[in-house]
Amino acid sequence: MYTIAALYHFTRFDDPAALKPALLELCIAEDVTGTLLLAGEGINGTIAGPRAGIDKVIAHLRALPGCSDLEWKEATSEQAPFGRMKVRLKREIVTMGQPDVDPRARVGHYVDPQDWNELISAPDVAVIDTRNDYEVAIGTFDGAVDPKTGSFGEFPAWWEANKERFHNKRIAMFCTGGIRCEKSTNFLLGQGVEDVYHLKGGILRYLEEVPADESTWQGDCFVFDNRVSVGHGLKEGPHMLCHGCRRPILPEDTCRPEYEAGVSCHNCAEETSEEDKNRFRERQKQMALARARGA
Repeated sequence: MYTIAALYHFTRFDDPAALKPALLELCIAEDVTGTLLLAGEGINGTIAGPRAGIDKVIAHLRALPGCSDLEWKEATSEQAPFGRMKVRLKREIVTMGQPDVDPRARVGHYVDPQDWNELISAPDVAVIDTRNDYEVAIGTFDGAVDPKTGSFGEFPAWWEANKERFHNKRIAMFCTGGIRCEKSTNFLLGQGVEDVYHLKGGILRYLEEVPADESTWQGDCFVFDNRVSVGHGLKEGPHMLCHGCRRPILPEDTCRPEYEAGVSCHNCAEETSEEDKNRFRERQKQMALARARGA
């Protein structure tokens, strides 16, 4: 059984590159895989491995400057969610492209999962899903606004174009684990929005703590590991990943004429050229050869 830990923490790292070698070495030594992003604004990522290995990596992270109160969310999987370990240096740990946004300065009001339903059912509250369009497509909260953004960096422009829709409304925002809401609520506060709220711990904590018969969540939640999606109780969902476009699809979608394993699905078949598809086919061929060799 693999322990999965999803985490993020905003803090100031003066030299993120100096933190990478020891962190990567520890993860490899403890058979921990996944991806961790380091930037001047903090750390973000999801890792998986044996219980003891995850504990050691978390202890290492909490010993980093300003990370003593780092929090994380856990789940389990019978299969390895990641193939290898990556520690990457980035400009932002979640890319919004707004240099004045600083979640360390202030964010919206945190709302515990147990109080979320009451908040979003209020008539003066507008609920906004800050995730990407392909994530929203497989699940969201009842009545939530879908900005239909292809990336988080598109959110500020969407808000500028749509802000009049939310005049005199309290704004409640949510995302997978909470990190995008840290930035988006700070952004809205900077735009003069007075009452901004966000779901503490994100959808993952809501699905973990709120019973299914009391839930206002519909569908599944996309996750960035080999589980692809989870439902209530963080039970693994039915989705699989199209390795052509990295979007979630259902098993029955593999019977559609647009589907070709590792190459395309109904979401992306018209988005890529034949040259792209041939490149993807060659990648699939090399992966099959590697599996045959036991690599």
